[in-house]
Amino acid sequence: MSGVMELGYVVYEVSDLAEWERFGVDLLGMQIGERTAGGFTLRTDAKAHRWIVEDGPADDLVATGYEVSDAAALGALVEKARAAGVEVTEGDDALAAARQVDRIFVTTDPMGNRIELVTGLADAATPFASAKLLGGFVTGAGGAGHQVLLAHGVSRETYLAFYVDLLGFKISDIIVEELAPGVVADLIFLHCNGRHHTVAFGDLPSPKKTHHFMVEVTDIRDVGAAYDRCMDAGRPFEMTLGMHPNDHMFSFYVFTPSGFSVEYGWGGLIIDDATWEVRTLDKLHSWGHRPPGVVAELLAAAAPAPNGASH
Repeated sequence: MSGVMELGYVVYEVSDLAEWERFGVDLLGMQIGERTAGGFTLRTDAKAHRWIVEDGPADDLVATGYEVSDAAALGALVEKARAAGVEVTEGDDALAAARQVDRIFVTTDPMGNRIELVTGLADAATPFASAKLLGGFVTGAGGAGHQVLLAHGVSRETYLAFYVDLLGFKISDIIVEELAPGVVADLIFLHCNGRHHTVAFGDLPSPKKTHHFMVEVTDIRDVGAAYDRCMDAGRPFEMTLGMHPNDHMFSFYVFTPSGFSVEYGWGGLIIDDATWEVRTLDKLHSWGHRPPGVVAELLAAAAPAPNGASH
């Protein structure tokens, strides 16, 4: 297999390192991997890191590391990319050491997102231990999680040529929903392993490169506990608890200190390519995932009147 096999890690540039550490460790239940000259890394499993957090003004995604099975597969993928006219450069020893990988090549997708193709993402020297979780995070063969990126006007044909034809992703499904008259959400979901999607794309109204990154937990109780921790900490939510119709993820969305979101979920669907059929669905949410302001208004309207009188 010469395509990517999983999302290994993401790199974010953030303007408030202290708040990000509190968010990742105290609220989401991650573990500090190591402190670097420009920030820190976060662990969600046995790997040295899954998130690399660097100091800077972007407050956005700056790189995605996709792991390839071995050196031969990486070489074949790089050769295929170059034959297609895509510029790919090999990272030096310093970059490989910083990412804790055996080998690394760097390219960009059609939206300008930095893509790092790697082999040999290292394990940490110590087991993963969360001070907050009852269970753990779902990674393994499914990689670090999934992310939804913004297309920013680049045609679907163009970015699918890069992600499907070149990197080897497969289409999982498409969701097209009219959110309001003349306002249509049109997202496409891609997988490179059993996880329902590793990356998805849509032309959503955001100046950022990323809409959200999803982390999945093994124990449904950890979704509720993280929800409460984020609420008690006063973190703004993008969407309250709900479920998606395509990947069946039970989750909520909370804004990071950088303004994009984290989806925190449980129960994601595993795809079997031998039987999977691509569908187009007409709604983004099976239930819930309501904006917090809408929920607050509904709860306020349903609150009992003083002395038990009806409204």
